Amino acid sequence: MHLIDSHTHLDRFARAGELPSILQRARDAGVRSMITIGTEPDDWVLYGELVQAHPGVIHHTLGLHPCSVDADWERAFGQLPGLLASGPRPVAIGETGLDRFHLPKDADEAARLFEAQRSSFRAHLELASSESLPIVVHSRGATSECIEMIDASNFDWTRVVFHCWVDDPPMMREVNWRGGRGSFTGIATYKSAENVRQAALEQGLDRLMVETDAPYLSPEPHRGKRNEPAFLAQTAAVLARTFALELDAFADIATRNTRAFFGL
Repeated sequence: MHLIDSHTHLDRFARAGELPSILQRARDAGVRSMITIGTEPDDWVLYGELVQAHPGVIHHTLGLHPCSVDADWERAFGQLPGLLASGPRPVAIGETGLDRFHLPKDADEAARLFEAQRSSFRAHLELASSESLPIVVHSRGATSECIEMIDASNFDWTRVVFHCWVDDPPMMREVNWRGGRGSFTGIATYKSAENVRQAALEQGLDRLMVETDAPYLSPEPHRGKRNEPAFLAQTAAVLARTFALELDAFADIATRNTRAFFGL
């Protein structure tokens, strides 16, 4: 079996000196490569170093997570063109997008931050378009608004992935008919997440990708523990059953889709 973790965060593992064991457990579980996702300046240079140290195993993206957007976001974002010019080539821009869930309770402050998120998302879309790279979208409580902004940007929808899909099948149809896709985390293994599994079926196999979002969102039976790329196998197994496929066949499809989307 060969799986690709299409969305993980390796910075904590690397800084704790745990990356060798994390990579070995991933290999043992059939997860042969992974894409570590940029969220803030502190991880951008580190990820470039990891890509160079583990060619073909670790790939990376560059982006500013919406929860990392603040009043000074433009200064941070301004570092990205230089990294694109001088560092290892990322496979996508992101993660970027909109997040209402983590906004402050104060209404005025929340409105200011959300507008900053919108401005940052717009800038990421422009950068991804100019660099001919896909974009990784984070959306929490704002999927319709993300869709509207992507529509307005004229960005190529076939290069859009909404990571950690949690919306229902009708919203998946809205993304799919435009050409975009969703990817699925360990949430798909939860008994309460039938809507997520139905959204996967709605999308079908042609665009499906799987991810851990490690160290977050561990699948069953690891729920409540720290997630890691090796646990992708549990998510793949549940989704394989959802599609009535053998695990190896499902893994082949998900891997092929991930390679095609990110140009691996």
